[in-house]
Amino acid sequence: MEVHLTPKTESLLQELASQSDRPMDDLVEDALVSYLADVAELRRTLDTRYDEIKNGLVKPIDGVEAFEQLRRKSYERRARRS
Repeated sequence: MEVHLTPKTESLLQELASQSDRPMDDLVEDALVSYLADVAELRRTLDTRYDEIKNGLVKPIDGVEAFEQLRRKSYERRARRS
């Protein structure tokens, strides 16, 4: 397999390889394995949440409402600290 990188990304990768004394191929492999594991975990989480919504176990909330709740909680925490 061949991977094409932007010059900036390749430069950062070369710098990290030099600093860590590891081959660039190893760094790319490690990064890709980690990324794919994260994507798989996210997919499992989303699938689970979708099933919970579909089965009525959780109720979805509107995005605007969600942000309002977060702002309200943040405001309440700041108010308690002062």
